[in-house]
Amino acid sequence: MLKNFEPNKIFLITSKAPKYILTAFIIIISIGLIEALILSPEDYIQSHSVRIMYVHVPSAWISLGTFSVIATLSFFILIFKNKSFILITKSLAPSGLVFNIIALTTGSIWGKPTWGTWWAWDARITSMLILGLFYIIYILAWRIYDNGEKANRITSLIAIIGLINVPIIKYSVDWWSTLHQPASINIFSETSIHPSMIVPLALMTAAFALFSVLIFLMKYNTELIKIKNKGLDRL
Repeated sequence: MLKNFEPNKIFLITSKAPKYILTAFIIIISIGLIEALILSPEDYIQSHSVRIMYVHVPSAWISLGTFSVIATLSFFILIFKNKSFILITKSLAPSGLVFNIIALTTGSIWGKPTWGTWWAWDARITSMLILGLFYIIYILAWRIYDNGEKANRITSLIAIIGLINVPIIKYSVDWWSTLHQPASINIFSETSIHPSMIVPLALMTAAFALFSVLIFLMKYNTELIKIKNKGLDRL
């Protein structure tokens, strides 16, 4: 099975993919920004500050989704010792951290005109900050232990423990009285957000997802080059 993950073969694909993803990203982000900044309506309470949502919300979603993927793959790493998953999780972490920082920063900027403060120890804000700390600890663990079985085990455990925080972030607005409003978009129930806002939100989410893939591929290709330089013919 591991022969399917030979670095040389993978690199032939992943080294060419970024230019196509970058093209798609530029097209979608351009349309998304026009929708978000020009065509979408201002909020009747928050006015134009609501447009920060189109950066803040997708960033938070991607940060949460990325960590969930890392934690899920970490289970398989511990159980099956799959080295290809190790490379994927290690390469996903920088992307997740970037979007976590963007979500926290834009949330702070949005909070000032909305709540009258740059920061509050709100349940969701605090749990998102904790997620960022898990990302940092995860990345630092790779730096400290470099590679090897010990690094794989420690980083996987960090990700799995951090997964406990994901549902806390998701349901914090339902479990506690917070400054954040309840979820506006629900898959299994009626969505309260207006359709004119869903379109730019979907476009910006797609654009940011593509950008996260670009960050992932840059890290992933770097790791593949390291493996090739060590003279290994497979992962």
